[in-house]
Amino acid sequence: MLDLAGKNKNNVCIGRTHGQHALPTTYGMKFALWADELHRQLNRLDECSGRLCVGMMTGAVGTAAALGKEGLAVHKKVSQILGLKPVLISNQIVQRDAHSEFLMDLANIASTLEKMALEIRNLQRTEINEVGESFDPQKQVGSSTMPHKMNPITAERICGISRVIRAYVAPALQNNPLWHERDLTNSSCERIIIPESCMLTDYIIKLSLKLFKNLTFKPENIERNLNLSHGLIMAERVMAELTRKGVGRQTAYALVRVCSMDAYEKGLGLKEVISSSKEITMYLSEDEIEEIMDPHTYIGSAVQMVENVLSASNNWF
Repeated sequence: MLDLAGKNKNNVCIGRTHGQHALPTTYGMKFALWADELHRQLNRLDECSGRLCVGMMTGAVGTAAALGKEGLAVHKKVSQILGLKPVLISNQIVQRDAHSEFLMDLANIASTLEKMALEIRNLQRTEINEVGESFDPQKQVGSSTMPHKMNPITAERICGISRVIRAYVAPALQNNPLWHERDLTNSSCERIIIPESCMLTDYIIKLSLKLFKNLTFKPENIERNLNLSHGLIMAERVMAELTRKGVGRQTAYALVRVCSMDAYEKGLGLKEVISSSKEITMYLSEDEIEEIMDPHTYIGSAVQMVENVLSASNNWF
């Protein structure tokens, strides 16, 4: 993700909210955002390990009675031999709040990987087609009946399997409440959910590496989609520039909204409409409008934000 963020920090694309074109952003922002989140997931695993990886030798109900007066000493010594921190107190088992925390961390990781894969699936849609999985027509077949298909099968597997990993959180939480000092309802369940959660998370991490190491970018489609709205995505910038010229914020919003709706209804470009608006050209010159309407120059601090993530990452590992 860090590598992709650095390579794409100036790769301007359309940002979408509610599935609609919003404002320009960069692909570097997408990848840096995910890198930062993955770093938090690593931290969660590290934090969890201190609570989860403990030693215990305290007997049938946690009192270490069968070990006599040396019970606590034996408990600590066994943990030391195993290289583990001795649990402070237990009953027959280490309490399962830490185990459920671990499975929630895996589910959280799976959720992040699904988010990343889902974005690629959407960006690979025929109507968007900006970024997608690599596809080797010599080795791959997209469909048994539709010869033209190139499906995002790796990303789809990541999304599908993440659902299974998340589904194991509920039984993990249910494993903490047990009868008195212990029963078997936790271990019978854990023999399935713990190894499977680990293996499936490992699997979709490997799939994610495969997916993102081999992404295919379509620069011409990225640029096409950036301009698909014929300038309407720059409405916010026009409004902001009007306020800098002294127009009240609400007045500026109303002026630009009227122009935007006019452009929608008449199938015109926003630049064309605002250039013919006397209320707007009173404040903005033709050259200013030309500059304002360039989406490549309206990415704010996006490049610096990506560079900040890349700089911060030097202390992550």
